Amino acid sequence: MTQEEFDLSGDWDFDPAHTRIGFSAKHAMVSTVRGAFNDVAGALHVDLDEPENSTAEVVLRVASVDTRSAQRDEHLRSADFFDAETWPDIVFRSTRIEEVSENALVVFGELTIRDVTKQITVPIEFTGVHRDAFGALRGGFEGTRRLDRREYGLEWNMPLDAGGLLVSEKITLEFEISAVKREGASEEAA
Repeated sequence: MTQEEFDLSGDWDFDPAHTRIGFSAKHAMVSTVRGAFNDVAGALHVDLDEPENSTAEVVLRVASVDTRSAQRDEHLRSADFFDAETWPDIVFRSTRIEEVSENALVVFGELTIRDVTKQITVPIEFTGVHRDAFGALRGGFEGTRRLDRREYGLEWNMPLDAGGLLVSEKITLEFEISAVKREGASEEAA
């Protein structure tokens, strides 16, 4: 079956086991540190007939941040950075989705980190759709977006003796999303 033979309109849920929403930042001005949030939830509503009705929502549990360093993860959860105890979730809600070319989308929306909400745009590539081994219709999306973490109150840093800062102010957000369409009995009941 080709992509055109699938009905893409409808509601989709992120498959957290096959979705990675992460980030990368320069450390000590020479190396790149990557991390991800292991507790991810998200949903898409796709309306191909009226694309302006399409929506996306993503929720990341801050406590699930994972950079492969327990000490760094605890620091990121602290009030110096995300303050997971006070603001447990990072939330993105779309306000508009536009197709800019074949398989290329721009998602406009509001990103909330801590108590700061800002409008951002995220370029996303639709990487394809297929039926998986269990019969579920699965779609893939990927994208990246740079932002200045200081705009969200993530200002902690440490100057280096030779000049520069320990952690870059610009962060690259990384999206690798696998979404599964709601079909069957739950779709017919809606």
